[in-house]
Amino acid sequence: MNSNASRHDATVSKLAYPSSRAGELASIRLVAFFEAFKGVLVLAAASGLLALIHKDLHVLAAKLIEHTHLNPASKYPRIFLDAVDRLPDTELLWLALGAAVYSVVRLAEGYGLYHQRAWAEVLAAVSGAIYMPFEAFEWVKHPTWFRAGVFALNAAIVAIMIRALLHRWHSVQGHAG
Repeated sequence: MNSNASRHDATVSKLAYPSSRAGELASIRLVAFFEAFKGVLVLAAASGLLALIHKDLHVLAAKLIEHTHLNPASKYPRIFLDAVDRLPDTELLWLALGAAVYSVVRLAEGYGLYHQRAWAEVLAAVSGAIYMPFEAFEWVKHPTWFRAGVFALNAAIVAIMIRALLHRWHSVQGHAG
């Protein structure tokens, strides 16, 4: 990145987040930590998937079923065992790769939000908004407090990002003319 672009980003950040908007910045940084946490969590899951490659998954699944005191001959544990038997190492590798990519995106988003980058605010708003229709559908179809909470949290994140982007845009417009 050249020095002009760095100065522009720094100027836009100062314009978008004056000291009077400290609460907004705190909200955005909270979202940054949340997104980074999701990235770390999914990265751990991807590592776990990689650790399962070349292992006897049927034995591991049977031990899990035994540990949870489920009957391996009953319907759902049987479905789980059958699915594990049909899962080749290449699919585990693709799942781990997909999880790693998702993790990198979430970690980059967290970094960008923490450092007040507009691209991260756009990414957070768009990626959050994409899930909202599906979350709303599931909430209406099977109403639970958990689904309501997930929808509300996602709606709050999208609202925070849109508000931040509008403030940033108004600040830039006000100083451009």
